[in-house]
Amino acid sequence: MNVSNNRKLTALRDDFVQFLKVERGLSAHTIRSYHADITDLIDYLAREGDVAIDDLTIHDLRGWLAANYERNLAAATIARRAAAIRAFTQWAHLRKGLKADVGAQLVSPKVGKKLPEVLRVGQITELLNELQLNADDPESIRDSAILEVLYATGIRVAELVGLDIDDIDLSQNTISVIGKGNKQRYVPMGAPAVRAVLNYLELSRPKLVTKDSKSALFLGLRGKRIDQRVVRAMVQHILESNDFTDVGPHGFRHSAATHLIENGADIRSVQELLGHSSLVTTQRYTHVASERLKSVYKQAHPRA
Repeated sequence: MNVSNNRKLTALRDDFVQFLKVERGLSAHTIRSYHADITDLIDYLAREGDVAIDDLTIHDLRGWLAANYERNLAAATIARRAAAIRAFTQWAHLRKGLKADVGAQLVSPKVGKKLPEVLRVGQITELLNELQLNADDPESIRDSAILEVLYATGIRVAELVGLDIDDIDLSQNTISVIGKGNKQRYVPMGAPAVRAVLNYLELSRPKLVTKDSKSALFLGLRGKRIDQRVVRAMVQHILESNDFTDVGPHGFRHSAATHLIENGADIRSVQELLGHSSLVTTQRYTHVASERLKSVYKQAHPRA
């Protein structure tokens, strides 16, 4: 590829990444994925010859996608890369004067949607009730509060670690959450979660707090805002210790959503609680509930 063409594509990629960060408010992880996917296309075009951005064709993009298939990448990875390039060329067409939105013709591979693993109501109730709390151990009290909040609200781990003390309204039993795209929503909490948070604020947080704590609700052992990796590792450890090896840290969110729908919650209300931008994302929990009902039917009905 001509050096000037390469530089123009690279500069365009950098502008697009900045757009995703500033205007779209996407997470650092998502932005890194977009950057890597577009960089992979730029490298492919450099190997294939001199292709200017305005001369890019659907054949170039299909050739790049075929090269991804030849590397035996997972269908989900290839689908994500195709989506990244479609977003990139659409943005370049609308914002940077690219003559045609060539990526609009790029078709992603179909990816089978795996239903999320969830815990049953009895399992999660037993798990939360049997947590060993030690008044002299601020970590165990904090972890109990974290698990109660994750299940009670269905919020993401990233949203949980971003909570400040003022985000908790104990008079209304709600929390204010900043979700994807910096969108704010208010989520109710049940009585067990409220008790666990009060217990943490009274017995645990004062022992963890330092000058670096500021207004963060959940603190790490050094007094700073707790890290996502610490929360995920803690949740995973507790789940695996109770033989729930197929349910990851996101399982509390999946379980909360499924249990709400199983107990008659309106799907649009669940969408709002979870902070889903699309109802399609929430609808998968109706499939989970349906599959569980079928399983119970097969086990219990005499003529199933």
